[in-house]
Amino acid sequence: MADETANNSPAAAHTTAAIKIVDRPELAETFADCVTGLMFDGQMLRIEFGVTRFDEMKPNAPLSGRRYPAARVVLPPAAAVDLINRMQQIANALTQAGVVKPTPRPDALKLS
Repeated sequence: MADETANNSPAAAHTTAAIKIVDRPELAETFADCVTGLMFDGQMLRIEFGVTRFDEMKPNAPLSGRRYPAARVVLPPAAAVDLINRMQQIANALTQAGVVKPTPRPDALKLS
């Protein structure tokens, strides 16, 4: 009887591919000034970005405007986790640079 465990091992099933990133300079950039929606339905993370357009300013009138969808991005769980990890790296860098102040953790607020 042949040993079949060598071919069915988890290491054999998880091979990594060498993937090269190829730039597409013609790809349009999208500006957004807010995140208008964020939802995970169990299968995909859906993010909607928005852009705010202000109405013409009038004397003695309150400032008003409208928010429009600018882009929608849908990510599978693996890409969502990659996004979360990268955003945490950016948040740490911004905190170290003093751009963002860390939020105190609830357990750090307990009095002795």
